Amino acid sequence: MNGNMDSKLKLKKEGFGSLSFIIFGVLTLLTLILCVCVGSVNIPIIDVFKAIYSTIFRLPIPEGIAHSIIVSVRLPRVLSVALVGISLSICGAAMQGLLKNPLAEGSTLGVSSGASLGAVIAIAFGITIPGIPLAGTMIMALIFAFLSLVLILSLAYRLDFSLSTNTIILIGIIFSMFVNSLISLVITFAADKVKHITFWTMGSLAGSTYLNVAILFSVLVVFGGLILRFSTELNAFAIGEDNARNIGVNIKRVKFLILFSVAAIIGVCVSIGGTIGFVGLVVPHITRMLTGSNHKKLFPATIFTGAIFLMLSDLAARAILSPLELPIGVVTSFVGSIVFVLIFYRNRKKS
Repeated sequence: MNGNMDSKLKLKKEGFGSLSFIIFGVLTLLTLILCVCVGSVNIPIIDVFKAIYSTIFRLPIPEGIAHSIIVSVRLPRVLSVALVGISLSICGAAMQGLLKNPLAEGSTLGVSSGASLGAVIAIAFGITIPGIPLAGTMIMALIFAFLSLVLILSLAYRLDFSLSTNTIILIGIIFSMFVNSLISLVITFAADKVKHITFWTMGSLAGSTYLNVAILFSVLVVFGGLILRFSTELNAFAIGEDNARNIGVNIKRVKFLILFSVAAIIGVCVSIGGTIGFVGLVVPHITRMLTGSNHKKLFPATIFTGAIFLMLSDLAARAILSPLELPIGVVTSFVGSIVFVLIFYRNRKKS
């Protein structure tokens, strides 16, 4: 018992070093600037700074600067991409720590599939709120994400009152398969929207606005902050639920709050950017190789690596076949699957 308490206190003291924070922060900022500068039209970095500076301080816009491209198109898109990357990565790291499963992420629980179903229904049947772009899609995605969470946890509780990890994962996988069949059914009744739905399901953040940035940032601060608050508890989960309970962790409360937060974040990300796979799966593994498994260090580092990974993926989606644009989900799935196989091979080789 004393040993467990000492371990808990030690984990509380450990954190993300200031030097590491600065290094990751600089890399993220440089990536953001690169993604704003590069695209179908390459823009000099000095013009980017001038355009942003002129906008912030409401100064006259210098001649010869593509102000609208920088401020109205590129910047909100890159910021949205970074926030989605952070959100999905934090959710993936939280799910892997909570369920003690290296394959866990937001989609493992079935919440991502549920949110996708809600968004597809909104697109297929034209559910909108006048004057608020994407509001119908977002609200439907959130409603279905939370309904999915309630249904999955209810079924898991009926089968296993302790809400064990294996039961939650099994119910989540079965639920995802069921929802995917419903999505296919909805698509058959929306022949005129098939192209739009298909492109959306592959993931894209083209056309993002500052409203999207504000929504993503607000949800990330509230629910992402709640997840980060449970870093110590997730460290305790790593040594087993029984040991975590012995050192005072309220297992059911922590599980519910983390799953609730993941559902909220995934619902908003899916409604804005569509289905973007492999981010929540691969990024935490990459980060864990750099920082270790202590969530006090893992979560802060994941914020930066998630943003960098998705910003570079979006840049590749825009630049590879320029002026054509690939869905970002295609790039993340292609790169993520290769990276995950390499990580798996490396870990097996070590063991």
